[in-house]
Amino acid sequence: MTPEPTTAAPASAPAATPPPVLDLTRLTRRYGTLTAVDDVGLRLPAGARHAVIGPNGAGKTTLLNLIAGTDRPDHGTIALDGVDITRTSTARRSRLGIARSFQQPSVIAELSVLDNIVLAGWPHHPKRRGAWRSPSRYRQHTESAGRHLETVGLADLARRPASTLSHGQRRMLDLAAALAGAPRLLLLDEPAAGLTDGDIGRLLGILGGLPSSVAVVLVEHHVEVVAQIASTVTVLAAGKVLVTGETQEVLAHPEVRDAYHGTGSPAAATEAKG
Repeated sequence: MTPEPTTAAPASAPAATPPPVLDLTRLTRRYGTLTAVDDVGLRLPAGARHAVIGPNGAGKTTLLNLIAGTDRPDHGTIALDGVDITRTSTARRSRLGIARSFQQPSVIAELSVLDNIVLAGWPHHPKRRGAWRSPSRYRQHTESAGRHLETVGLADLARRPASTLSHGQRRMLDLAAALAGAPRLLLLDEPAAGLTDGDIGRLLGILGGLPSSVAVVLVEHHVEVVAQIASTVTVLAAGKVLVTGETQEVLAHPEVRDAYHGTGSPAAATEAKG
């Protein structure tokens, strides 16, 4: 008896590669005759830990502003998880999972430390109802905010006015507010600036403990912080990408050291554009 031929099972299709969490294509921003961001491209996978470094005026903060939506490019595109968000509002980007901290901590001094975090997380909370109010009647919101304050070491100060916090504490509060939105992409603008060694140690612990699903783009002058947090680095000089690569290789490059300690652009003194 002749055995019947067998049919091999069809090979399973390879799993689709997910789109990068952030994809910048030929991004350009001009202010009059100054090109602050010049044809910048960058692709980051989910969970990336990426730093952007360079001298003052290199375009670092402008780049974060473009990603967050507080500024608009003259040319190029921005995609989040494969979706073009170039013309999407800042509020919508926040709801899609982009959060950021600022060079000057964005803290509402008149509110308590706890209220600052509840307010930051309110638009993202699944059980929110109506406009924001003082959180005393909303247990689920205060519990969530309390966990973020615990993360940054401010739980004992929850009821204090934010106006009474030190510079380092305000920076930690700003970071907690960014985390309150459960971001997919966290943009940090010089989070270690002005911090004590102890505060920097706490910051490194917080960032090192973030879930692997959260991608981080870090603008930072402290090379030690960059080396400990970022696995990859982009160096900007005069708005252009000088090099992108693995952190240790990039930081050791002589041309990078020259650019990092140079002037970066004719507008180096205009830090607001840097």
